Amino acid sequence: MGVTVVLVGPTAAGKSSLAAALVRRYDVEERRAEIVNADSMLVYRGMDIGTAKPSEAERAEIPHHMIDLLDVTENATVAEFQQLARQAIADCIARNSIPVVVGGSALYVRAIIDDFDFPGTDPAVRARLEHELSTQGAERLHLRLSEADPVAATRILPGNARRVIRALEVIELTGRSFSAVLPEHRYRLADVVQIGIAIDRATLDARIAARVEAMWAAGFVDEVRRLEEAGLRAGLTASRALGYRQVLRYLDGEISEAQARDLTVIGTRKFARRQESWFRKDARISWLPYDHTELVSAAYALAGPSGSGVVPDSLARTAEMKD
Repeated sequence: MGVTVVLVGPTAAGKSSLAAALVRRYDVEERRAEIVNADSMLVYRGMDIGTAKPSEAERAEIPHHMIDLLDVTENATVAEFQQLARQAIADCIARNSIPVVVGGSALYVRAIIDDFDFPGTDPAVRARLEHELSTQGAERLHLRLSEADPVAATRILPGNARRVIRALEVIELTGRSFSAVLPEHRYRLADVVQIGIAIDRATLDARIAARVEAMWAAGFVDEVRRLEEAGLRAGLTASRALGYRQVLRYLDGEISEAQARDLTVIGTRKFARRQESWFRKDARISWLPYDHTELVSAAYALAGPSGSGVVPDSLARTAEMKD
């Protein structure tokens, strides 16, 4: 079985561009590689600008998996995402192509690569919790989660209604805390090499602000309007994506467009910090500095044809995160 390369790090750190460059490097070495998305929002058709989805030209050049699978009115569980992503990885390996997984949240990445089984679900419990969400609001349910499982509540944003509901469902069905069912760091897939992009806070904040400005300039508000007509508000997951929920508030007249843009920057920075925290807890990840002059070569040295997973000493000393 071949190696699976996994690229992680906070949003706007440059994971997607590194993934594409790494695939091209494999091509130079006469090895085939393909990209497997591990970002939960890229699966939705039409959510392009706000998710920094690879363009049609990029996807024509390099095969991408786990993109544009659902309408915005549909909802996919992490378990369903796990199954589909693992199938995509297995298909790549069967064709002697190296899967380059690019994520995303730590939950989705770990669900794909780790020995990660999900507790069952109960339609009646889920329906009741979703009704309570519609009548009581996400903050009220998150407060209930804080009382039942404080550890899980610190890991799940109050606005992430779907994960709040799932956590409460697991607690009710298993009698255990949601955080207690998360497994140890143990790979389910064989020959995994995880590479993280290390970037200092100030630079990341600036990149996030620039990305949001570029989203607005590219017509992000119009994208949200089109998706609203397609039923975005009916999608429990898609409608709460960063940027999209802020623009929906603007379209409802709750806030100004400038406020929606500013809140998107603030929310994305908070999410990026959570990503950094989650990934830094995984000692299996080898970190590379985002601005290293030979970043692609360094990533290839880690992944390579066989995946050595060893960071050269010259890089290891420069890959520490800065506050």
